[in-house]
Amino acid sequence: MEIEDLKELIELLKETDITELQLEKDGTKVRIKREKILSSMEIPVQKFGGLQEKITQETGEETRLITVTSPIVGTFYRSPSPEAASFVEVGSRVKKGQVLCIIEAMKLMNEIESEVDGIVVKPLVENGQPVEYGEPLFLIEPA
Repeated sequence: MEIEDLKELIELLKETDITELQLEKDGTKVRIKREKILSSMEIPVQKFGGLQEKITQETGEETRLITVTSPIVGTFYRSPSPEAASFVEVGSRVKKGQVLCIIEAMKLMNEIESEVDGIVVKPLVENGQPVEYGEPLFLIEPA
């Protein structure tokens, strides 16, 4: 087995979800293992996907809205418990760092916070609905 063959196999593995490959050719055994290192308690912080939408109001004035996106896959909750009031409603004024919702992932409750001061224009997800990574959750008009 040549070095070029090994390089080609490694590049092929990078493009797939395969994490381990064992191959035997001409009496030579090769085992390639790719490990993904994940911390069990760390979740990447991505409170805003950076997406912005333009909305033209009746006055013809254009407003930029911030789209809050889900940083993880999980279940979306608008309140801390079924009996409690929602963290925010349409028209709620929010401050940077204020909790907007909770996303439950693997029995862990992850608070999603606002990174800007502004007004909640529209919630985009229903309570109890599953959400994907990057899925839009709220539209916020920055103050």
